[in-house]
Amino acid sequence: MTTVQYIEEILTAYDFEGTYTGYRHITAGHINTTFALQFDVNGKNVQYIAQRINTNVFKKPDQLMENMVNVTRHLAEKIKENGGDTERETLTALIAKDGKPYHIMADGSFFRCVNFITDAYSCDTIENPQVFFNAGAAFGDFMSKLADFDGSTLHETIPDFHNTKQRFKNFLVALEANKSGRKDNVKEEIDFVLQREKDAEKFVNLIEEGKLPIRVTHNDTKINNIMFDNQSNLGVCILDLDTVMPGLSLYDFGDAIRSGAGTAAEDEKDASKMKLDVQLYKAYTEGYLSTAGKSLTPEEAENLAFSAKLLTFECGMRFLTDYLDGDVYFHTDYAEHNLVRCRTQFALVADIEKHMDELNEITAELYGRYSK
Repeated sequence: MTTVQYIEEILTAYDFEGTYTGYRHITAGHINTTFALQFDVNGKNVQYIAQRINTNVFKKPDQLMENMVNVTRHLAEKIKENGGDTERETLTALIAKDGKPYHIMADGSFFRCVNFITDAYSCDTIENPQVFFNAGAAFGDFMSKLADFDGSTLHETIPDFHNTKQRFKNFLVALEANKSGRKDNVKEEIDFVLQREKDAEKFVNLIEEGKLPIRVTHNDTKINNIMFDNQSNLGVCILDLDTVMPGLSLYDFGDAIRSGAGTAAEDEKDASKMKLDVQLYKAYTEGYLSTAGKSLTPEEAENLAFSAKLLTFECGMRFLTDYLDGDVYFHTDYAEHNLVRCRTQFALVADIEKHMDELNEITAELYGRYSK
């Protein structure tokens, strides 16, 4: 089906208010396909997000939507208790005419529609430390609001999503298979991964030893998954709830630093431009601990800085794995796209390693301040 045909069927499946006036394609994100649908409601422009779920990645999208509906209803209750605006501060899945929070197209494609967050913006990189502080506070608040949600009721939408020990094994399988025939072109990157096998095992081992608590977490906290208010720059709404499931607070913290505290874009072809902005690390950490510090255990706090390294390493390893597999997971715009992404992530890992003692000192000081 074409994009126009998809949209025509969506317009039939949902009972939208107003007159449909058009759509625009939203290109952010590597996994799902996203459109903003526009309507004229009594002279006012109203938008909704329509998104096709990638069922190659999310094998059970109905379970994904069950997670999303239950979590967002819980968040909405918390927001309402605090006197907030549930239409802006959380996503809400629209209910189709058949009563389901999704629609299956004639060709089997799986679509959902959600509210559009107004008067807000998202970004791929952060330069203003205050905005990154606000992002940390928002993600910390997100975890805190879900502290009393029963995580056992959630489905695991992507098994072993942040299991870095398993990700390393997947990399070895891809390396051995070499389906793309590219292995000989990336020997330096392969060695980079192989030298950090012990890092990949650390959090999994701590979980097995009972030293890290399992929480309800977002599991994909890159900076463009948060909307900021146009006027105040405060974090308004957390996006992309596809991977909300039981996990570690460290997964959320580390991925946020990976995606927001680097000095270059993920797609920067000159990897030498990618460094860690320590001031941005400090800003995010303070924001995060200002809302989540009292709920974190000392063991979690001690591993926050390391989580930034590990989640960056995991992401780079995933890009390299997909490059070796022939680019079957992430959307790519050109042949070397995954390799470019891999190299920026590994450059950031290397720089985080150089600053690890400083990062641990910053984190310990802030945790001491906000955990009391």
